[in-house]
Amino acid sequence: MGKTGARPRVLVVGAGLAGTATAIRLLHFARRPLEVVLLERRADYRSAGVAYHRDGNPWDHVFNIQAGRMSVFREDVLDFINWANQEADRRDWPPRWASWKFTEQGPAPRRIFQDYLDDRLAEAAREACPGVVLVEADGEALETRPRDRGFEVTVRGLTSYKAEDPRPGPLADTRVLEADHVVLATGLELKEPPFAAGVAGHPAFVRDPYSASAVRTLAQLPPDASVAIVGSVLSAYDSAGLLLRNGHVGRIRLISGSGTIFRTYPGTHEHGVLRLPRPGLLMEPYRDREEFLDRLGTAWQEARQAVQDRHPGIDPVVVSERVAKAWEPYLPEAIARIPTDDLRGLLDEFATGLAALRVGAVEYTMGIIEQAMRPQDGRVELLVGRVREITPTESGRLTVSVAGRHGRHSLEADLVVSNFGREFDYAKVEQPLWRDLLRKGIAVPHARTGRGVEVDECGTLLSADGTPAGPISTVGVPREGDEIVRHGRTGAFAFNLAAIKNQSVSVAAHVVEQLELRRDGFDDLAARHPHYRSYVSNPEEAVREALEESVELEVRRLAARERRRREALESRLNARIRSMGGLPVLPADVPRDERLMRAVVNRVAVERLNDVSVTPRQLRRQLGLENDEHVED
Repeated sequence: MGKTGARPRVLVVGAGLAGTATAIRLLHFARRPLEVVLLERRADYRSAGVAYHRDGNPWDHVFNIQAGRMSVFREDVLDFINWANQEADRRDWPPRWASWKFTEQGPAPRRIFQDYLDDRLAEAAREACPGVVLVEADGEALETRPRDRGFEVTVRGLTSYKAEDPRPGPLADTRVLEADHVVLATGLELKEPPFAAGVAGHPAFVRDPYSASAVRTLAQLPPDASVAIVGSVLSAYDSAGLLLRNGHVGRIRLISGSGTIFRTYPGTHEHGVLRLPRPGLLMEPYRDREEFLDRLGTAWQEARQAVQDRHPGIDPVVVSERVAKAWEPYLPEAIARIPTDDLRGLLDEFATGLAALRVGAVEYTMGIIEQAMRPQDGRVELLVGRVREITPTESGRLTVSVAGRHGRHSLEADLVVSNFGREFDYAKVEQPLWRDLLRKGIAVPHARTGRGVEVDECGTLLSADGTPAGPISTVGVPREGDEIVRHGRTGAFAFNLAAIKNQSVSVAAHVVEQLELRRDGFDDLAARHPHYRSYVSNPEEAVREALEESVELEVRRLAARERRRREALESRLNARIRSMGGLPVLPADVPRDERLMRAVVNRVAVERLNDVSVTPRQLRRQLGLENDEHVED
């Protein structure tokens, strides 16, 4: 237990989207006293992270997808829209957005997502069960040390923590927090591009396009200045769009190795899920890269044609997105046939292309870019090639050396804006906490993809021998490789909001389950019965109805955000479980204990909440939640 005695402590490292979403679910799911410490090293990133923080996102930086897909609760698809239209404090909003009626298909500024997450976190804390508390603390986690029942975490600059006075740490300005479980939600890791080594800190070079200083630089740039932007996808559109909306008339060059430009969503676009046949061509034995790409291309065209033939009402612009989503259940089998070196090479080479197949961008973003790329306008130009070096000139401008298909050439610019450039190989991540975890073997880089770290199906870190490293889990970006090989997710969908919605549910449920089982004396259950969560997959007819009702009640409890509603469902659920008198399907050496049965029911409910074979709207209907809390229009 943590130093709070009977109240265990969960330390969530990182308070951006992934950390906040997980903290919200922990506050919802916990039925017994629990302290949730939400630690953030950058105060301006709290409830936001790099993608949504206000200082780095002017009002015209909108979500690339429709506002209706931005709810932090997958089972409550309209929650963000309802909040933006009915709850958001618009007093400081600019006139354009202050009077805006948000719709499912329309845009929304990214910066308001920080307020949304703030409000939902505060709501979760207010509606938590007695003894369940949230502590928001500032500080940077530096290192961990396993102990008997959790971890000791050394934190630098710990402030805003008033629940107790942690003991001094081994380094200056550090304190040691004890935690019964640690959740790592550290977000995107910045990668220093080798081509920019000679211009780091140069006033004409913008390293992080989502920093407050970058926004100021772009806003103050002379309108006739020449600009080179490294990359041609989402961060590039944000930078170029900001310039264009401010009346920029100078040349803007987008320099892209792949030449990818995202599709523009139709104005009436809605998220959809199709079921397509298993692509048999992808399941043939792997021979070599070129042969595989040939098979992939053929299977892809066949699938696209099948969608167009069977679903003529689907806009051609989103056919690729429908195919990519429909293939997700089949991709793990296909990926398993690809040798590791080739798999890593394919992911590196086609990362941007895969992202563009899986998602597009809204017209609010793309309309102004497409207009400026037309020959009659010409302010924005796409250059296909890879940036090899950026060097300063005597005049203060920068020279950009580009390697294209037809050789190497150079161009000069008054300002060069880098793409975000995230580091996906955790063997190279510079953050002290991850370096400590890797050095101690608590975390290991993902072997198959070289992206993120190894985790099990619950998000628990795996050590080098493949066993759980202890009560330490992760959510979001560090699970990229696992999402690719386990679930077939590609592009940003391996770590973005769509993935985080499900991961936050499963990790929070797992953490609460493990803490409850530990307190009830079932510490070694997973070791003795590693498959205990599947004991209800084929229940006998005598208990099927009671079990089904129990799972339905647990689904509704997990989805409920009001304490009174959760407590009422809890009471009904406990009575139903007691009425079953045990599960005949449990092995003879597993105790017929109501607490264990409750854990098993919870696991089935979590699986249903995380069903990605349907859209969020269909999921809500499928779970019977249409009349719960927020009614959909």
